[in-house]
Amino acid sequence: MTATQGHVPAKVAERLRDDEVHVWQLPYDHRQGRAPLRAMLAAYLGLPAGAVALRENAYGRPSLDDAQARSLGFNWSHSGDRALIALARGLAPGIDLERLRERPRALAIAQRYFDAAEAERLAALAPDLRSHAFLELWTAKEAVLKALGRGLAFGLHRLSIAGGDEPLQLRRLDGEDAAGWQLQRLHPDAEHVAAVAWRGEARPVRCWTLAAAD
Repeated sequence: MTATQGHVPAKVAERLRDDEVHVWQLPYDHRQGRAPLRAMLAAYLGLPAGAVALRENAYGRPSLDDAQARSLGFNWSHSGDRALIALARGLAPGIDLERLRERPRALAIAQRYFDAAEAERLAALAPDLRSHAFLELWTAKEAVLKALGRGLAFGLHRLSIAGGDEPLQLRRLDGEDAAGWQLQRLHPDAEHVAAVAWRGEARPVRCWTLAAAD
């Protein structure tokens, strides 16, 4: 993820093509709630933020109402003081962001909840490499599940991710043709790990950072 710095969403929104995905990185404060998300969606829809109609499915995934969803799909994730928003036409992307930090129980969690092959790969790593690898797997799985419209209750063991030094790849997803999915790692900055996923054909991912407020 190489982000183009300091842009205004309304100007970039005009450039969103039907065959690409836009990802925005922006500062975030949890007290803002969904206000930054609504503002971004409003810019892409050409509407006032108050006119953006959001709803949630049974698993808590936010989406636009039927009329607006036909023109734009999105997903967002926030961790600490950062957020990422993915936007695209004609598909429903999933995105996940996690702050890099030591995860002493990473292997135990993977052995309990991940696909067995993923847990074995983590076990083979040196302990100082394990937290990063675990978070990369976690964000990739979350991105896929969010694109699927499901939550963690779907089961982290029901999908398998290949990664490491190679590009991320969805190897297995129960009930789906994994070959029909796209999965890409993102590198927002040195302190975060992220991934974006969608069902459909490959598309370029264009990355932007929000211009600083005056």
